[in-house]
Amino acid sequence: MGIYEELQARGLLAQVTNEEEIREMVNAGKAKFYIGFDCTADSLTAGHFMALTLMKRLQMAGNQPVALIGGGTTMIGDPSGRTDMRKMLTKEDIDHNAECFKRQMERFIDFGEGKAIMVNNADWLLNLNYIELLREVGACFSVNNMLRAKCYEQRMEKGLSFLEFNYMIMQSYDFYHLFQHYGCNMQFGGDDQWSNMLGGTELIRRKLGKDAHAMTITLLTDSQGHKMGKTAGNAVWLDPKKTSPYDFYQYWRNVGDSDVLKCIRMLTFLPLEQIDEMDKWEGSQLNRAKEILAYELTALVHGEEEAKKAEESAKALFGAGGDSANMPTSVLTDADFENGSINVLSMLVTTGLCPSRGEARRLVQQGGVTIDDVKVASIDESLARERFEGEGIIVRKGKKVFHRVKA
Repeated sequence: MGIYEELQARGLLAQVTNEEEIREMVNAGKAKFYIGFDCTADSLTAGHFMALTLMKRLQMAGNQPVALIGGGTTMIGDPSGRTDMRKMLTKEDIDHNAECFKRQMERFIDFGEGKAIMVNNADWLLNLNYIELLREVGACFSVNNMLRAKCYEQRMEKGLSFLEFNYMIMQSYDFYHLFQHYGCNMQFGGDDQWSNMLGGTELIRRKLGKDAHAMTITLLTDSQGHKMGKTAGNAVWLDPKKTSPYDFYQYWRNVGDSDVLKCIRMLTFLPLEQIDEMDKWEGSQLNRAKEILAYELTALVHGEEEAKKAEESAKALFGAGGDSANMPTSVLTDADFENGSINVLSMLVTTGLCPSRGEARRLVQQGGVTIDDVKVASIDESLARERFEGEGIIVRKGKKVFHRVKA
């Protein structure tokens, strides 16, 4: 089985152009492909996982990845799949985020000499002359076709700004530039990006002729990528300072029964033969599958040692005799207490278990908070400082989020 067939077997491919050429090139290890990452935050998320593991798989098969950091496109903002305009970031914020992305990508991709390369589209997009761009690139795009594109669909309902309307042209120009200056012959991305990506393939054909072999391939990321790695409206980050290795492990440990084997197939590097056997699992065996998924992905992002610690802590919390020493822990300071105690809502917000007092109030009222196995009955409950000394208290949010709080 070639790498192309493996990607198909793992359920990763959605739409392609030039399929036979792509199959032959990828299987021969001759593809030089890029995936773009707009740096809208200071950490990649679990939603980027599919793209990162794909780059790793293809590199292992001899192909060359080009990791494109979107320092330029982030200044516009991708409207795909959004109902409102993205927050405008300063150039300084974008540059900082780009540096954070680079460090995290190095855990997955080999950027050694002659291996993968990393580029930033700010290097060419920010220097473009507007009139020149209109004449050289704008003439290649049909406004009618752009308005029918899926990537603008939701934004059209509430109003699409002219700023965002230009995103397709910028993304298309990226492929055109990479094709010309880096010999990049293939692009990968989510299937919600299909219109944007075809724009790049068409621009190359229009500008350089029909013999310019630029190919487009998309992944199933609108259903399993962008939605992947989000829980209760919050992103699951790859940065351990934003999402601890334990919380990262727990996120994957708690995926639904219907998704666990799909995630194992798409995201882990376990052999397909082993996964095919797991397809027969059901009932309590699916819990074991979730543990395997959580361990494999935590080890990929945070290393084997952190994955083992997270696994041990999870077993301890769920009665399997593990070590709870590595449970996520918050430490309250004297300033957090008033007259020697702290209100339960304040404690939930201070520890980051709830983003606001309003959400903390709703959670308590719905019976979703327990402290040392006792359900919190009132939003007015206060906890004396003495309770947080020594080993502290164990707070459970919902059924599956555990957190130690100490003073």
